[in-house]
Amino acid sequence: MRPLNDVLAVILGGGRGTRLYPLTKMRSKPAVPIAGNYRLIDIPISNCINSGILRVHVLTQFNSVSLHRHIAETYKFDAFHTGWVQILAAEQTMESAAWYQGTADAVRKQLTEIRAAGAEHVLILAGDHLYRMDYAAMIAFHQAKGADITVAVQPVLRSEASRFGLLKRNGEGRIVDFVEKPKDPAAQDRMVSRDDPERPFLGSMGIYVFRTEVLLDLLTAHPDQDDFGTDVIPGALAGRPVYGYDFEGYWEDIGTIRSFYDTNLQLTKPNAPFNFYDTRAPIYTHSRFLPGSIVTESHLTDVLFTEGCVACRAEIRNAIIGLRSQIGEGARIVDSIVMGADVYEKVRAEVPMGIGPDCHIEGAILDKNVRLGRGVQIRPFPRGTELDAGHFVVQDGIVVIPKGTTLPAGTCIGPE
Repeated sequence: MRPLNDVLAVILGGGRGTRLYPLTKMRSKPAVPIAGNYRLIDIPISNCINSGILRVHVLTQFNSVSLHRHIAETYKFDAFHTGWVQILAAEQTMESAAWYQGTADAVRKQLTEIRAAGAEHVLILAGDHLYRMDYAAMIAFHQAKGADITVAVQPVLRSEASRFGLLKRNGEGRIVDFVEKPKDPAAQDRMVSRDDPERPFLGSMGIYVFRTEVLLDLLTAHPDQDDFGTDVIPGALAGRPVYGYDFEGYWEDIGTIRSFYDTNLQLTKPNAPFNFYDTRAPIYTHSRFLPGSIVTESHLTDVLFTEGCVACRAEIRNAIIGLRSQIGEGARIVDSIVMGADVYEKVRAEVPMGIGPDCHIEGAILDKNVRLGRGVQIRPFPRGTELDAGHFVVQDGIVVIPKGTTLPAGTCIGPE
C-alpha cells in the first residue's frame, strides 16, 4: 500500500475514564484489553497502518505506563518504512504548567510536534472505539470537497442522542449545525436530519480530518476552546467549509462498563458484528508466543478462548477467556469476561492466580491477575445497580473484580 505521507494521525489517549472504572484504576482507557488478547489502542493504530498512514502520535496523560509499554513492544517499523508510532505524554513546559484540559487542548499542547511533522492534513482519532475504517477514503473525500474540516458521521438512535455530537448537513454534505451531546429533548428535535424514526439523527464519531494550517489557526486563535466537539467544530461552521463523511460500517464507543461488556460478549458469536479475522485489514497487537490452550473434559458454548490457558472439567458459556487463564476443576463461567494473567506463577500461592475449583462466575468481568479461591460465587445484580465495595465494583448490574484482587475460598458476591 502506498503510504499517505501528507497525513499525520493523532490518537487521543483518554483521560481518567471514570465510566470504565475499575478497569481504568491502573491503566488508561486505550490500554484496556478487548477480545481476549488485544487492547483498545490496537484498533486505531491498526486502522492507520491498513490505510497507509504510517506516522502516528499517541497523546497520553493518565495511568499511561502500560499503554506506553504495549506500544513500544508492538509497533516497530523496519528499515524499509519511514513511519513511526510515537508517544507524546502530557508535560509541563515554560509555556504551560497545566495538564490536558480536553481533546482540543491536548492537541494544542503538542502543536510543536505537529508542525514538525510537516503533514498537509491531521487525522484526529479516539483511542477507545471498536471499528474497522479505511481512513484513506475519508481523506480522499475531504480533499475532493476542498474541506477545511471533515467529520466522520453515523446514524444515531434516538435513545442514544445525548451521548453524541449531533449535526445537520445541507444538500452538498456541508455541516450547517452542530450540538455536542444535547440532553434537552427540544434541542435534540432541532437536530433531526433523517427520515428514520429509529435513527433520526446524524452523530459525530469523534474522527476528524483537519487541514493542518486550519488546525493550527483554530487552536492558537482560540486558546480558551478546550474540546473539539463542544467548542472547535461548532465555532468553525460559520466561516469554514466543514463536511460530514458517511461511515456505514460497524462502530462502537467503548465508553462504559455496559458497552464494554456487551461488545465483548458479542464477539463470542460465530456471526459477531465485528470481525477480527479479516486478513485484508488485520488488527495488530503484541506477539506473545504463547502455547495453545489445554481444555480437558469441559463443555464450551460460544467461547472466545485465547492462548496459554488451561481448563479442566469446566462449563463455560458465552464468555471470553483471556491469555494465560487457569480455570479449576468444576468451575462454571457464564456471560462473563475473564481477562487472564500477565505472567505464569513460578511459585504456587495460597490462592493461586486464576479461577479456583467449583467457582460459579456469572455476569461478571474479572480483570487481570485475579485470584479466586475454591467455591467463590459471583452473580450479577439488577441492571442499574451501582456499588463500590473495594474488592468488587458493580456498574449497571455487572460485577467487576479489579486487577490483582484476591477473593478467599467461599466468597459470595451477588444480590441477597
